[in-house]
Amino acid sequence: MESWSGPDVPHLPGTGQPLALFDSARRAVHPTGVAGRATMYVCGITPYDAAHLGHAATMITFDLVRRSWHDAGREVVYVQNVTDIDDPLLERAARDGEQWEALAARETAVFRREMGALRLVPPEHYVGAVESIPVIAARVADLLAEGAAYRLGDGTGDVYFDLAAAPHFGYQSHLSREQMLAYAAERGGDPQRPGKRDPLDPLLWRGARDGEPSWPGGGLGPGRPGWHIECAVIALGLLGATVDVQGGGNDLLFPHHECSAAHAETLTGVRPFAGHYVHAGMIGLHGEKMSKSQGNLVFVGSLLAENVSPMALRLALLADHYRADRQWSDELLKVAHARLSRWRQAVQAPTGPSGADLLAGLRARLAEDLDTPGALSLLDWWAEAALAGTGDDPAAPALADRAVDALLGVSLTPPAR
Repeated sequence: MESWSGPDVPHLPGTGQPLALFDSARRAVHPTGVAGRATMYVCGITPYDAAHLGHAATMITFDLVRRSWHDAGREVVYVQNVTDIDDPLLERAARDGEQWEALAARETAVFRREMGALRLVPPEHYVGAVESIPVIAARVADLLAEGAAYRLGDGTGDVYFDLAAAPHFGYQSHLSREQMLAYAAERGGDPQRPGKRDPLDPLLWRGARDGEPSWPGGGLGPGRPGWHIECAVIALGLLGATVDVQGGGNDLLFPHHECSAAHAETLTGVRPFAGHYVHAGMIGLHGEKMSKSQGNLVFVGSLLAENVSPMALRLALLADHYRADRQWSDELLKVAHARLSRWRQAVQAPTGPSGADLLAGLRARLAEDLDTPGALSLLDWWAEAALAGTGDDPAAPALADRAVDALLGVSLTPPAR
């Protein structure tokens, strides 16, 4: 699957600091490594609708991770998937009377275009579920052969993962069993289905149903893969038995990331699957999380169509810490537009306070669990000083311009008219 065209990331003098991130499993901030190859798997979209601000905020978070690693001199291998076959996609296509393939292709293309507008560096591997089905089926067969999976036995052809094969299940999310059951029911699981060995056992392979697309599954029979095994197999195939970061929104912590890690660890015998399980907060509107069910979505494409600056939109989503659940508002966007304007003026000043000190400060703040509020405050101070004529470093404005671009992904070059 094609990714999008990425921006040119400016080179900065020196080397950035090693990045530390909050790991949900250990519930603390830990270093992600100091040198060598850095790997990241981020769960992408199910392309049945346009991307909203929650999607954008999550993707920007992991774009910052990638930029910080790159600035620290590390080779980065980033994989992002597209769940281009799943129940929500089929349901939306049926509702609208169109082919599910056309819906998935269109919304994936829109997502790529919008991520390009927000200046996200594209992943090295952008992988669809459909193109991965043969290898997913093979790994499900491996789990069956190992006794870590079972056929439901009701004639559907459905295959489930046996959680008894994952004795450490729950180490990532730290939820009680009651909480797990509730989240599983809310987030695509089927804990009430009869015949399962454990209500929390996740689906690995859905046998063919009338009116639904299916693919050859070898010894599994025709069908299609479950969601959690999709991500586990794509990550293992492209990144190896472990990854430095598995990322997504905090609504993926359970069951998705917990189950995908259990699948990967059972297949390889290596634990933990990820050095860091990193989760971005939710974006809300009018006191509620943005969701289809609430009907309170703010779409990236709609804002861009209203001539909202994509750089102001990016700044607005960086204004709070990535792990915080936060509310979207028109005021937040207004502040971001004003900030962008001031920074653009400041980098045109003849001099400013020390550019080297500014760069060191930005690197330090971002290295400590992506402290974007601290980074933005530092840049606000620097911009006000430069516009006031304080500071005598003639190289500082140009360096500030490049640093904002390279580290925050915000271009301070005004758009062409």
